[in-house]
Amino acid sequence: MSHGLRNNKVDAIHKFMIAKKRLKQLGYVYPVIGFSYDSNPKGAHMKKSALKALYVGQKIAKENGYNLSKFIIDFKGKNPDTKIRLIGHSLGTEVILSTIKKLAYSSKNQDIVESVYFFGSSIPSELLGIKKYGKLVQKIVRNKIKNYYSPVDEVLKQSHNDGLIKNPLGYLGIRGKTIPKIIQIRVYPKNHRFVSYAAMLKSFP
Repeated sequence: MSHGLRNNKVDAIHKFMIAKKRLKQLGYVYPVIGFSYDSNPKGAHMKKSALKALYVGQKIAKENGYNLSKFIIDFKGKNPDTKIRLIGHSLGTEVILSTIKKLAYSSKNQDIVESVYFFGSSIPSELLGIKKYGKLVQKIVRNKIKNYYSPVDEVLKQSHNDGLIKNPLGYLGIRGKTIPKIIQIRVYPKNHRFVSYAAMLKSFP
């Protein structure tokens, strides 16, 4: 599970506990592992510096795709029968997309990830289309990619209206032609927080 923007160490642990608790409620008995990264750039909470902080956060998220991809390759090498499922919230989905792009560099990594779950994604919606990274995702993810998006997500709506994020995947859903493995699920959480999106999860995997 990869958390979103504006999470310090304590917040990150809290997000992992939310994921673990919700999955347990749904009957998922396997280990839940948290992937944390420096997602709390200076000024992220202030409007005047929000854009700069977002860009810094996005850069850090993309760079951490290397770390997560390396972990997956190492773990899968030692545990080849284990199915790896990735969950990302908000900026955490950018970590996952970057991870998939890194994994796609080698043909040995085909189908290495079992499934992917995006909640309130900050990725521009066009990036999962056929013309962008859809084919890479198709190659790396064996089973399915579920995109939980919300037309009432206030944070992504504001980011979209202010021009901070172009057509957020978690707000508008995927636009254009995409791959068959992607499943779109429209939800109506109370707010953008991960705990609200986790409550929308009705089954797993």
